[in-house]
Amino acid sequence: MFTGIIEATGRITDITSSGTNKSFWIECAVTHELRIDQSVSHDGVCLTVEEIKDNIYKVTAIEETLKKTNLNTRQINDIVNIERCMLMNGRLDGHIVQGHVDSTAVCTGRKDLKGSWEYTFRYPEEFAHLLIEKGSVCINGTSLTCFNVTTDNLFTVAIIPYTYEHTSIQNVFPESIVNIEFDVIGKYIARISSLK
Repeated sequence: MFTGIIEATGRITDITSSGTNKSFWIECAVTHELRIDQSVSHDGVCLTVEEIKDNIYKVTAIEETLKKTNLNTRQINDIVNIERCMLMNGRLDGHIVQGHVDSTAVCTGRKDLKGSWEYTFRYPEEFAHLLIEKGSVCINGTSLTCFNVTTDNLFTVAIIPYTYEHTSIQNVFPESIVNIEFDVIGKYIARISSLK
C-alpha cells in the first residue's frame, strides 16, 4: 500500500532479460534503507526488492506487469519515481495507492504556466467510469487531482514546482506513455454498482 507521495527518484543502471521477465537495477538515495523482500513503488508499479549491492538494488517485472505498464519501454539511465510502502502510523498525504497499475495513458499536452505546469492525458475508454472531476488519480506513482475530465477520455492535472522538481514528471512530454492507477475506492463502488 502506498500514498502516491514520491520519496525520491531512481536511475536505472542496468536491465536484463530472463525468459519473459525483465530485471532492473536501480540506483537511489534510499537504497541503504531498503531490505530484501520489501515492496517498493516504481513509477506506480509495486515491485519486490530482490538484491541490494551498495546503493543499487534489483527488482523484476514479469510478463503481465510489462504488458500493462510502461516498464517495457524503460531504458538504462531513465529516471523513475520511488516510494516505499506506507507506514500505518503515519499520515496519508496523498490517497490510497495499491501499486497495481490499471493501464497506461498518453500525454497529449504540456503547458508551462510560469509557476506551475498542466499536463493532459488520454486513457483507454474502458476506464472512463473511474475518473471524476477533482478526483484522485495516480500517474507514474504520483498522487494527483484530475480536472477537465472530458467525454473523449481526456483529463488534466496541475503540477506544482515541488512536484515538478522532485519527480520524473519533468521528463514527460506529448506522446510520453505513463502508468496510471485509478482510485481503488472508485473501483469498488463501480464493481458494487455493476452487481445490482
